Amino acid sequence: MNLPNKLTIFRIILVPFFVAFLLIEFPNNNIVSAILFVIASLTDFLDGYIARKNNLVTDFGKFADPIADKILVISACVCLVEKGVIPAWSVLIIIFREFVISGLRMAAASKNVVIPADKLGKLKTLTQMIALILLILDVFNFLYIPYILYYISIVLTFLSGVMYIVKAKDIIL
Repeated sequence: MNLPNKLTIFRIILVPFFVAFLLIEFPNNNIVSAILFVIASLTDFLDGYIARKNNLVTDFGKFADPIADKILVISACVCLVEKGVIPAWSVLIIIFREFVISGLRMAAASKNVVIPADKLGKLKTLTQMIALILLILDVFNFLYIPYILYYISIVLTFLSGVMYIVKAKDIIL
């Protein structure tokens, strides 16, 4: 197993610890959980970079990396709903988009077509990660910055989902 795949597995393993530290109240639990979230988020960037740079892209990585990302983001969002920080409807948009895109990618793969991530999807992910970190840390709330970023990420989630559907129209039809 190569390093990028190990980083992907490590990210998945971090999620239950991140969730536990976020939901179990103790002094500075949000800082510990934010650190774990940042580490997991950085492994997302790092595993892809290493895989592409060193030609270590594998079928396992193509399958597991997006799932690890979804597990991390959806876990963070569900915990923040549980804590009353974000509304459930916004998380449903994220989950709906991820299911649709995953389905489109599977359908495309069955026809030997790859639908790569585009710049809008990458911007969505970056905005989402920054917003979630700020929401977990509970900082800058007086300026509403975490919420503004979070709702921007929801708009980007919707728009990037529409763009994937447009790109996959031939597969759908």
